Amino acid sequence: MQDDKNISKIEIENQNIIENIELNIWEALIPVVILMCMLAYNIFFVEGQEWFGTYTNQIILLLGGLVAATVGLFNKVTIERMLKEIWENLKSVFIPIMILFLVGALAGTWLISGVIPAMVYYGLQVLSPSIFLPASIIICAVISIATGSSWTTSATVGIALVGIGTALGINTGMIAGAVISGAYFGDKMSPLSDTTNLAPAMAGTDLFTHIRYMTLTTVPTLVVTLIVFSIISMNIETSGSADLSNLLSTINTTFHISPWLFIVPLVVIALILLKTKPLIALGTGVLLAAVFAFIFQPEILAHLSNSKLNSITTSILTDTQITTDNEKLNDLFSAGGMEGMLWTIYLIICAMIFGGIMDGIGALARITKALLSVATTIFGLFASTVISCLGLNAIASDQYLAIVIPGKMFKKAFEDRGLAPENLSRTLEDSGTVTSVLIPWNTCGAYQSGVLGVDTLHYASYAVFNWLSPFTTLLFAALRIKIKELTKK
Repeated sequence: MQDDKNISKIEIENQNIIENIELNIWEALIPVVILMCMLAYNIFFVEGQEWFGTYTNQIILLLGGLVAATVGLFNKVTIERMLKEIWENLKSVFIPIMILFLVGALAGTWLISGVIPAMVYYGLQVLSPSIFLPASIIICAVISIATGSSWTTSATVGIALVGIGTALGINTGMIAGAVISGAYFGDKMSPLSDTTNLAPAMAGTDLFTHIRYMTLTTVPTLVVTLIVFSIISMNIETSGSADLSNLLSTINTTFHISPWLFIVPLVVIALILLKTKPLIALGTGVLLAAVFAFIFQPEILAHLSNSKLNSITTSILTDTQITTDNEKLNDLFSAGGMEGMLWTIYLIICAMIFGGIMDGIGALARITKALLSVATTIFGLFASTVISCLGLNAIASDQYLAIVIPGKMFKKAFEDRGLAPENLSRTLEDSGTVTSVLIPWNTCGAYQSGVLGVDTLHYASYAVFNWLSPFTTLLFAALRIKIKELTKK
């Protein structure tokens, strides 16, 4: 029996880091390499359909977890230890999963109540294609700074912006990329954000020093992102602007459109600003939208079912499709309810299983230590931190672990090089927080894809702020721009 003498555990901010002295780097990489090979095979060599059907990514993650468990058993890690870490991972995503269910219900009730159609109706009259993408970034950045949550931003204004942009004929990947760029800028810079508080805690600096130091890389990155999207906006051809009057007429004919419908999203945003728990805020949004559906859209409810109450229940739980005489709007005015979130939820659960086993056998700590050992220069130290954060976002499928583990492992190395802790905290955010959404099986990537209805690989190249941030922090490190040193006492 394994007596755990080869295992040590460090507890930080309710996150465990498991170290296994018997596991070497090549063994730690085996599950990662096999996982990546399977994912690559499915993407590049399986044509026309998924390798294992609808849930291919979920099955691949489970197979990767099985490989990791085999490596762990070979290195004297008990099944109990691995199961314990899996359970800890699953507990950490319980609230996000509940939020996902509520977001599905929110999408359904906001559709049949007319909230989303009203947002699209008025948005089409205000946001023209020439300014839509940069305007979306700014809107999402402001909301995210105020709420401290990229997830909430996407679930509210993000959904509306995707609807408006789709009606204008703009590529959904571009829209989602703009929404995510703005949302993660705000999430990263807001003092209300959990990751913005976690990064300085791991590095050993205070919150506002961390935020001030982040502006040095974050603001230039946002400026470049706005320039890129402004150029894109000036060069895209849209199909929606030509028949705008037809779209507006169809929406107005199908739904009862009124400014009063905006009470629903405004109440949700107000609750979030008042620091109400997300489950309560989103749940309120669902219930309020259901009431507004009875008041403003009785004909829609009667058309969907003989029972208005049954129409509401169906919109919360399963698919809802409102048919109009415009095919573009037919695609827009559909929602999957809670059922529509199941694929995303299964993906998160499978990712947590894989990440839990990798953590349980000590592979995450071993890979990070290997990166640390090759950091012989200051730039190498920054580069190793960035690679570690990116790797853990892919391997552990969780942005918190991508901050916690490198934060713990690299803290002393930054101190030994005479670098102030805000260098580390900034790098953790520039490479850990914002890149999580670019990984399809990461909790953030799965969430954003499910909520916005756009595949991760479709929006990833347009999430300019997110993939540009690590390059910005590396550029600053290479040129030694604003690399603060420890004050000598």
